[in-house]
Amino acid sequence: MLLNIFKNTVLLFVLVFISCASKTKEKISDSTEIIEHVQLTEQIPNEAILVGANQTEAYLPLLKGKRVGVVANQTSVIFKEGDYTHLVDSLVSLKVDLKKVFAPEHGFRGTADAGEVVKDGIDTKTGLPIVSLYGKNKKPTAAQLQDIDLIIFDIQDVGARFYTYISSLHYVMEACAEAKIPVLIFDRPNPNGHYIDGPILEKEHTSFVGMHPIPVVHGMTIGEYAKMINGEKWLKNGIRCDITVIAMKNYSHDAKYDLPIKPSPNLPNAKSINLYPSLCFFEGTNVSAGRGTDKQFQVFGSPFLNTEIFPFTYQFMPEPNEGAKHPKHQDRICHGMDLSNSAYLSEINLSYVINAYKATGDKKSFFNNFFTKLAGTQKLQKQIESGLSAEEIKKTWVSGLAEYDAMRQTYLLYK
Repeated sequence: MLLNIFKNTVLLFVLVFISCASKTKEKISDSTEIIEHVQLTEQIPNEAILVGANQTEAYLPLLKGKRVGVVANQTSVIFKEGDYTHLVDSLVSLKVDLKKVFAPEHGFRGTADAGEVVKDGIDTKTGLPIVSLYGKNKKPTAAQLQDIDLIIFDIQDVGARFYTYISSLHYVMEACAEAKIPVLIFDRPNPNGHYIDGPILEKEHTSFVGMHPIPVVHGMTIGEYAKMINGEKWLKNGIRCDITVIAMKNYSHDAKYDLPIKPSPNLPNAKSINLYPSLCFFEGTNVSAGRGTDKQFQVFGSPFLNTEIFPFTYQFMPEPNEGAKHPKHQDRICHGMDLSNSAYLSEINLSYVINAYKATGDKKSFFNNFFTKLAGTQKLQKQIESGLSAEEIKKTWVSGLAEYDAMRQTYLLYK
Protein backbone atom coordinates (compact mmCIF):
# COMPACT_ATOMS: atom_id res chain seq x y z
CA MET A 1 0.00 0.00 0.00
CA LEU A 2 2.90 2.33 0.80
CA LEU A 3 4.19 1.89 -2.74
CA ASN A 4 0.82 2.96 -4.13
CA ILE A 5 0.63 6.03 -1.92
CA PHE A 6 4.07 7.18 -2.95
CA LYS A 7 3.94 6.19 -6.58
CA ASN A 8 5.69 8.87 -8.61
CA THR A 9 6.73 10.77 -5.44
CA VAL A 10 10.13 9.17 -4.77
CA LEU A 11 11.84 12.39 -5.79
CA LEU A 12 9.19 14.68 -4.31
CA PHE A 13 11.60 16.59 -2.17
CA VAL A 14 15.03 16.59 -3.78
CA LEU A 15 17.39 18.13 -1.32
CA VAL A 16 19.85 19.20 -3.96
CA PHE A 17 17.70 22.28 -4.53
CA ILE A 18 18.19 23.38 -0.95
CA SER A 19 21.83 24.30 -1.39
CA CYS A 20 21.11 26.61 -4.32
CA ALA A 21 17.90 28.21 -2.99
CA SER A 22 18.25 31.75 -1.73
CA LYS A 23 17.16 32.29 1.86
CA THR A 24 15.55 35.36 3.31
CA LYS A 25 13.98 36.20 6.60
CA GLU A 26 11.13 38.64 6.21
CA LYS A 27 9.27 40.41 9.01
CA ILE A 28 5.71 40.85 7.75
CA SER A 29 4.24 42.57 10.82
CA ASP A 30 4.79 42.87 14.55
CA SER A 31 3.10 39.51 15.09
CA THR A 32 3.92 37.57 11.94
CA GLU A 33 7.33 36.26 10.96
CA ILE A 34 8.05 34.45 7.73
CA ILE A 35 11.11 32.20 7.65
CA GLU A 36 12.91 30.79 4.61
CA HIS A 37 10.65 32.37 1.98
CA VAL A 38 11.89 32.03 -1.60
CA GLN A 39 10.58 34.47 -4.20
CA LEU A 40 10.09 32.55 -7.43
CA THR A 41 11.06 33.96 -10.81
CA GLU A 42 10.05 30.93 -12.87
CA GLN A 43 8.03 27.75 -12.63
CA ILE A 44 9.99 25.13 -10.68
CA PRO A 45 9.05 21.42 -10.89
CA ASN A 46 6.94 20.07 -8.04
CA GLU A 47 9.69 17.57 -7.22
CA ALA A 48 11.64 20.48 -5.74
CA ILE A 49 8.94 21.74 -3.36
CA LEU A 50 10.20 21.67 0.21
CA VAL A 51 7.43 21.87 2.81
CA GLY A 52 7.82 23.69 6.11
CA ALA A 53 8.11 20.52 8.20
CA ASN A 54 11.18 19.42 6.24
CA GLN A 55 13.11 22.55 7.15
CA THR A 56 14.31 21.41 10.56
CA GLU A 57 17.26 23.81 10.44
CA ALA A 58 14.79 26.70 10.38
CA TYR A 59 12.58 25.70 13.30
CA LEU A 60 14.48 23.44 15.71
CA PRO A 61 16.29 26.45 17.26
CA LEU A 62 12.84 27.96 17.95
CA LEU A 63 11.83 24.85 19.92
CA LYS A 64 14.89 24.69 22.15
CA GLY A 65 13.92 24.92 25.82
CA LYS A 66 10.20 25.16 24.96
CA ARG A 67 7.31 22.99 26.09
CA VAL A 68 5.62 22.21 22.79
CA GLY A 69 2.14 21.22 21.66
CA VAL A 70 1.40 20.03 18.12
CA VAL A 71 -1.78 20.31 16.05
CA ALA A 72 -1.38 17.39 13.67
CA ASN A 73 -2.93 14.52 11.75
CA GLN A 74 -1.74 11.82 9.35
CA THR A 75 -0.52 14.45 6.84
CA SER A 76 1.90 16.01 9.35
CA VAL A 77 5.04 14.35 8.05
CA ILE A 78 8.67 15.01 7.17
CA PHE A 79 9.37 13.62 3.71
CA LYS A 80 12.42 11.60 2.78
CA GLU A 81 13.25 10.01 -0.55
CA GLY A 82 10.38 7.61 -1.17
CA ASP A 83 9.33 7.60 2.47
CA TYR A 84 8.34 9.82 5.37
CA THR A 85 8.32 10.04 9.15
CA HIS A 86 5.53 11.54 11.18
CA LEU A 87 6.38 14.97 12.55
CA VAL A 88 5.50 13.93 16.09
CA ASP A 89 7.73 10.84 15.93
CA SER A 90 10.57 12.94 14.50
CA LEU A 91 10.30 15.61 17.16
CA VAL A 92 10.27 12.98 19.91
CA SER A 93 13.42 11.39 18.46
CA LEU A 94 15.04 14.84 18.34
CA LYS A 95 14.36 15.26 22.08
CA VAL A 96 11.92 18.14 21.63
CA ASP A 97 9.86 18.54 24.81
CA LEU A 98 6.47 17.56 23.36
CA LYS A 99 3.64 17.75 25.86
CA LYS A 100 0.54 16.83 23.83
CA VAL A 101 -1.04 16.46 20.40
CA PHE A 102 -4.18 18.33 19.39
CA ALA A 103 -6.29 16.38 16.86
CA PRO A 104 -8.71 18.06 14.38
CA GLU A 105 -11.65 16.53 12.47
CA HIS A 106 -10.98 12.89 11.44
CA GLY A 107 -8.56 12.48 14.37
CA PHE A 108 -4.80 12.25 14.81
CA ARG A 109 -4.45 9.28 12.48
CA GLY A 110 -7.17 10.51 10.09
CA THR A 111 -9.63 7.61 10.21
CA ALA A 112 -12.78 9.12 11.79
CA ASP A 113 -15.90 9.85 9.74
CA ALA A 114 -16.69 13.40 8.68
CA GLY A 115 -18.66 14.91 11.55
CA GLU A 116 -17.78 12.06 13.94
CA VAL A 117 -16.79 13.17 17.43
CA VAL A 118 -13.06 12.75 17.95
CA LYS A 119 -12.26 11.61 21.48
CA ASP A 120 -9.35 12.48 23.73
CA GLY A 121 -6.87 9.69 24.26
CA ILE A 122 -3.24 8.57 24.31
CA ASP A 123 -1.05 8.02 21.26
CA THR A 124 -0.01 4.39 21.56
CA LYS A 125 3.31 4.95 19.76
CA THR A 126 4.65 7.90 21.77
CA GLY A 127 2.48 7.86 24.89
CA LEU A 128 1.58 11.51 24.33
CA PRO A 129 -1.87 12.77 25.37
CA ILE A 130 -4.20 13.47 22.43
CA VAL A 131 -6.63 16.36 22.86
CA SER A 132 -9.59 16.48 20.49
CA LEU A 133 -10.34 19.72 18.66
CA TYR A 134 -13.48 18.32 17.08
CA GLY A 135 -16.80 17.85 18.81
CA LYS A 136 -17.68 20.12 21.72
CA ASN A 137 -14.06 21.18 22.25
CA LYS A 138 -13.15 22.96 19.01
CA LYS A 139 -11.01 25.57 20.74
CA PRO A 140 -8.16 24.64 23.12
CA THR A 141 -9.01 25.62 26.67
CA ALA A 142 -6.76 27.62 28.97
CA ALA A 143 -6.25 24.47 31.07
CA GLN A 144 -5.17 22.47 27.99
CA LEU A 145 -2.60 25.15 27.16
CA GLN A 146 -1.33 25.65 30.70
CA ASP A 147 1.81 23.55 30.26
CA ILE A 148 2.57 24.79 26.70
CA ASP A 149 5.07 27.48 25.65
CA LEU A 150 4.60 27.10 21.89
CA ILE A 151 2.15 25.45 19.48
CA ILE A 152 3.08 23.91 16.12
CA PHE A 153 0.29 23.81 13.51
CA ASP A 154 1.01 21.38 10.68
CA ILE A 155 -2.08 20.23 8.78
CA GLN A 156 -2.54 19.65 5.04
CA ASP A 157 -5.44 21.76 3.73
CA VAL A 158 -7.24 21.41 0.37
CA GLY A 159 -8.21 25.04 -0.21
CA ALA A 160 -12.00 24.92 0.33
CA ARG A 161 -13.79 27.09 2.87
CA PHE A 162 -15.88 24.22 4.20
CA TYR A 163 -12.85 21.97 4.81
CA THR A 164 -12.71 22.44 8.57
CA TYR A 165 -8.95 22.59 9.17
CA ILE A 166 -8.91 26.36 8.56
CA SER A 167 -11.63 26.66 11.20
CA SER A 168 -9.43 24.70 13.60
CA LEU A 169 -6.58 27.06 12.68
CA HIS A 170 -8.77 30.02 13.67
CA TYR A 171 -9.60 28.56 17.08
CA VAL A 172 -6.01 27.52 17.80
CA MET A 173 -4.78 31.02 16.93
CA GLU A 174 -7.50 32.61 19.06
CA ALA A 175 -6.80 30.44 22.10
CA CYS A 176 -3.05 30.99 21.79
CA ALA A 177 -3.48 34.75 21.36
CA GLU A 178 -5.53 34.87 24.56
CA ALA A 179 -2.89 32.81 26.39
CA LYS A 180 -0.01 34.75 24.79
CA ILE A 181 1.42 31.56 23.29
CA PRO A 182 3.17 31.83 19.90
CA VAL A 183 2.11 29.57 17.01
CA LEU A 184 4.61 28.06 14.58
CA ILE A 185 2.96 27.17 11.25
CA PHE A 186 4.54 24.65 8.88
CA ASP A 187 3.28 25.55 5.43
CA ARG A 188 2.18 23.00 2.81
CA PRO A 189 0.91 23.31 -0.79
CA ASN A 190 -2.72 24.04 -1.58
CA PRO A 191 -3.81 21.51 -4.25
CA ASN A 192 -6.64 23.87 -5.22
CA GLY A 193 -4.50 26.99 -4.87
CA HIS A 194 -4.56 27.80 -8.59
CA TYR A 195 -7.92 29.61 -8.53
CA ILE A 196 -10.53 31.37 -6.39
CA ASP A 197 -14.26 30.89 -6.91
CA GLY A 198 -17.66 30.70 -5.26
CA PRO A 199 -20.00 32.95 -3.29
CA ILE A 200 -18.58 34.98 -0.41
CA LEU A 201 -19.77 33.78 3.00
CA GLU A 202 -22.28 36.11 4.67
CA LYS A 203 -21.78 36.77 8.37
CA GLU A 204 -25.21 35.48 9.39
CA HIS A 205 -24.32 32.05 8.01
CA THR A 206 -21.09 31.62 9.96
CA SER A 207 -20.47 28.07 11.19
CA PHE A 208 -17.61 25.60 11.64
CA VAL A 209 -17.79 24.85 7.89
CA GLY A 210 -17.44 28.56 7.14
CA MET A 211 -16.10 31.09 9.62
CA HIS A 212 -14.85 33.95 7.48
CA PRO A 213 -16.10 36.18 4.60
CA ILE A 214 -14.20 34.35 1.87
CA PRO A 215 -15.28 32.41 -1.25
CA VAL A 216 -15.67 28.64 -1.33
CA VAL A 217 -12.24 28.26 -2.98
CA HIS A 218 -9.90 30.69 -1.23
CA GLY A 219 -6.61 30.18 -3.11
CA MET A 220 -4.29 30.35 -0.10
CA THR A 221 -1.95 28.09 1.82
CA ILE A 222 -2.38 27.55 5.55
CA GLY A 223 0.45 30.01 6.26
CA GLU A 224 -1.08 32.67 4.04
CA TYR A 225 -4.50 32.08 5.53
CA ALA A 226 -3.16 32.52 9.05
CA LYS A 227 -1.75 35.89 8.01
CA MET A 228 -5.18 36.86 6.70
CA ILE A 229 -6.91 35.84 9.94
CA ASN A 230 -4.53 38.12 11.83
CA GLY A 231 -4.53 40.96 9.33
CA GLU A 232 -8.31 41.13 8.96
CA LYS A 233 -8.76 40.90 12.75
CA TRP A 234 -11.11 37.93 12.55
CA LEU A 235 -10.13 36.60 15.98
CA LYS A 236 -12.37 37.46 18.93
CA ASN A 237 -12.16 41.14 19.90
CA GLY A 238 -9.70 41.70 17.06
CA ILE A 239 -6.78 40.21 18.97
CA ARG A 240 -3.73 39.05 17.02
CA CYS A 241 -1.82 35.82 17.37
CA ASP A 242 2.00 35.78 17.38
CA ILE A 243 2.61 33.50 14.37
CA THR A 244 5.76 32.39 12.62
CA VAL A 245 5.36 30.72 9.23
CA ILE A 246 7.96 28.25 8.00
CA ALA A 247 7.31 28.95 4.34
CA MET A 248 7.84 26.43 1.54
CA LYS A 249 10.68 26.58 -0.91
CA ASN A 250 10.06 26.49 -4.64
CA TYR A 251 6.25 26.55 -4.44
CA SER A 252 3.94 28.44 -6.81
CA HIS A 253 0.15 28.70 -6.67
CA ASP A 254 0.08 27.82 -10.36
CA ALA A 255 1.88 24.51 -9.77
CA LYS A 256 -0.24 21.39 -10.02
CA TYR A 257 0.44 19.44 -6.84
CA ASP A 258 -0.86 15.93 -6.09
CA LEU A 259 -0.92 15.16 -2.38
CA PRO A 260 1.14 12.04 -1.54
CA ILE A 261 -0.99 11.34 1.56
CA LYS A 262 -4.77 11.54 1.50
CA PRO A 263 -5.86 14.48 3.67
CA SER A 264 -8.99 12.74 4.97
CA PRO A 265 -10.74 9.37 4.52
CA ASN A 266 -13.10 10.56 1.78
CA LEU A 267 -10.53 12.42 -0.31
CA PRO A 268 -8.47 9.44 -1.50
CA ASN A 269 -6.75 10.92 -4.55
CA ALA A 270 -6.01 14.01 -6.65
CA LYS A 271 -9.24 13.75 -8.63
CA SER A 272 -11.43 13.75 -5.51
CA ILE A 273 -9.54 16.75 -4.13
CA ASN A 274 -9.95 18.68 -7.39
CA LEU A 275 -13.69 17.88 -7.54
CA TYR A 276 -14.32 18.46 -3.83
CA PRO A 277 -15.20 22.20 -4.04
CA SER A 278 -17.84 21.40 -6.70
CA LEU A 279 -19.27 18.17 -5.28
CA CYS A 280 -19.33 19.07 -1.58
CA PHE A 281 -22.53 21.06 -2.19
CA PHE A 282 -24.26 17.67 -2.48
CA GLU A 283 -23.64 17.18 1.25
CA GLY A 284 -26.47 19.70 1.71
CA THR A 285 -28.87 17.77 -0.53
CA ASN A 286 -30.42 14.31 -0.81
CA VAL A 287 -27.78 13.36 -3.39
CA SER A 288 -24.74 11.23 -2.48
CA ALA A 289 -21.26 12.48 -3.37
CA GLY A 290 -19.89 8.93 -3.31
CA ARG A 291 -19.33 8.35 0.39
CA GLY A 292 -19.55 4.62 0.96
CA THR A 293 -17.91 3.83 -2.39
CA ASP A 294 -14.31 3.66 -3.61
CA LYS A 295 -14.91 6.84 -5.64
CA GLN A 296 -15.64 9.34 -2.91
CA PHE A 297 -16.14 12.86 -4.34
CA GLN A 298 -15.66 11.49 -7.84
CA VAL A 299 -19.25 10.38 -8.41
CA PHE A 300 -22.68 11.65 -7.45
CA GLY A 301 -26.10 10.08 -7.54
CA SER A 302 -29.40 9.41 -5.83
CA PRO A 303 -32.31 6.95 -5.94
CA PHE A 304 -34.52 9.98 -6.68
CA LEU A 305 -32.94 11.24 -9.91
CA ASN A 306 -35.08 10.77 -13.01
CA THR A 307 -32.89 9.41 -15.80
CA GLU A 308 -35.51 10.45 -18.38
CA ILE A 309 -35.07 14.11 -17.46
CA PHE A 310 -31.27 13.92 -17.51
CA PRO A 311 -29.28 11.01 -18.98
CA PHE A 312 -27.61 9.78 -15.79
CA THR A 313 -26.00 6.54 -16.92
CA TYR A 314 -23.84 5.65 -13.89
CA GLN A 315 -25.08 3.56 -10.97
CA PHE A 316 -23.58 2.81 -7.58
CA MET A 317 -24.66 1.46 -4.20
CA PRO A 318 -23.15 3.06 -1.06
CA GLU A 319 -21.96 0.65 1.60
CA PRO A 320 -20.18 1.27 4.93
CA ASN A 321 -16.41 1.76 4.64
CA GLU A 322 -13.57 3.75 6.19
CA GLY A 323 -14.78 7.30 6.75
CA ALA A 324 -18.44 6.45 6.05
CA LYS A 325 -19.89 4.09 8.64
CA HIS A 326 -23.44 5.07 7.67
CA PRO A 327 -23.32 6.52 4.15
CA LYS A 328 -26.25 8.35 2.59
CA HIS A 329 -28.56 5.94 0.67
CA GLN A 330 -26.80 2.92 2.11
CA ASP A 331 -27.62 -0.30 0.18
CA ARG A 332 -29.75 1.59 -2.35
CA ILE A 333 -29.04 1.98 -6.07
CA CYS A 334 -28.11 5.56 -6.94
CA HIS A 335 -28.33 6.99 -10.46
CA GLY A 336 -25.86 9.69 -11.36
CA MET A 337 -22.51 10.48 -12.95
CA ASP A 338 -18.98 9.13 -12.74
CA LEU A 339 -16.53 12.06 -12.92
CA SER A 340 -13.37 10.11 -12.14
CA ASN A 341 -12.07 10.67 -15.68
CA SER A 342 -13.35 14.22 -16.10
CA ALA A 343 -11.18 17.20 -16.98
CA TYR A 344 -9.07 18.98 -14.36
CA LEU A 345 -11.06 21.88 -12.90
CA SER A 346 -9.90 25.46 -12.42
CA GLU A 347 -13.32 26.68 -11.32
CA ILE A 348 -16.35 25.43 -9.42
CA ASN A 349 -18.62 23.41 -11.72
CA LEU A 350 -22.22 24.22 -10.78
CA SER A 351 -23.74 22.10 -13.55
CA TYR A 352 -23.57 18.98 -11.37
CA VAL A 353 -25.88 20.29 -8.65
CA ILE A 354 -28.07 22.22 -11.11
CA ASN A 355 -28.70 19.15 -13.29
CA ALA A 356 -29.33 16.96 -10.26
CA TYR A 357 -31.92 19.45 -8.98
CA LYS A 358 -33.66 19.52 -12.36
CA ALA A 359 -33.80 15.72 -12.44
CA THR A 360 -35.07 15.15 -8.91
CA GLY A 361 -38.71 14.18 -8.52
CA ASP A 362 -39.53 15.85 -5.21
CA LYS A 363 -37.77 19.21 -5.36
CA LYS A 364 -38.97 20.20 -1.88
CA SER A 365 -36.81 17.46 -0.36
CA PHE A 366 -33.72 18.12 -2.49
CA PHE A 367 -32.04 20.75 -0.28
CA ASN A 368 -31.52 20.58 3.48
CA ASN A 369 -30.38 23.26 5.94
CA PHE A 370 -26.73 22.27 5.57
CA PHE A 371 -26.68 23.54 1.98
CA THR A 372 -26.83 27.17 3.11
CA LYS A 373 -23.99 26.61 5.57
CA LEU A 374 -21.86 25.13 2.79
CA ALA A 375 -22.73 27.90 0.34
CA GLY A 376 -22.40 30.60 3.02
CA THR A 377 -25.51 32.27 1.64
CA GLN A 378 -29.18 31.49 0.95
CA LYS A 379 -28.87 33.05 -2.50
CA LEU A 380 -27.33 30.02 -4.21
CA GLN A 381 -30.24 27.72 -3.34
CA LYS A 382 -32.75 30.34 -4.46
CA GLN A 383 -30.86 30.89 -7.71
CA ILE A 384 -30.86 27.17 -8.50
CA GLU A 385 -34.56 26.85 -7.59
CA SER A 386 -35.43 29.80 -9.84
CA GLY A 387 -33.78 28.10 -12.82
CA LEU A 388 -30.72 30.32 -13.31
CA SER A 389 -27.88 28.82 -15.34
CA ALA A 390 -24.39 28.31 -13.96
CA GLU A 391 -23.16 31.27 -16.01
CA GLU A 392 -25.91 33.54 -14.67
CA ILE A 393 -25.19 32.52 -11.08
CA LYS A 394 -21.45 33.02 -11.47
CA LYS A 395 -21.96 36.56 -12.75
CA THR A 396 -23.35 37.43 -9.31
CA TRP A 397 -20.05 36.35 -7.72
CA VAL A 398 -17.79 38.58 -9.80
CA SER A 399 -17.67 41.74 -7.66
CA GLY A 400 -17.28 39.80 -4.40
CA LEU A 401 -14.45 37.73 -5.83
CA ALA A 402 -12.68 40.85 -7.10
CA GLU A 403 -12.86 42.49 -3.66
CA TYR A 404 -11.67 39.31 -1.98
CA ASP A 405 -8.76 38.86 -4.38
CA ALA A 406 -7.58 42.41 -3.75
CA MET A 407 -7.57 41.65 -0.01
CA ARG A 408 -5.92 38.27 -0.58
CA GLN A 409 -2.97 39.76 -2.45
CA THR A 410 -1.80 41.45 0.76
CA TYR A 411 -1.19 38.09 2.44
CA LEU A 412 0.30 35.95 -0.32
CA LEU A 413 3.76 34.46 0.24
CA TYR A 414 4.01 32.80 -3.17
CA LYS A 415 3.27 34.04 -6.68
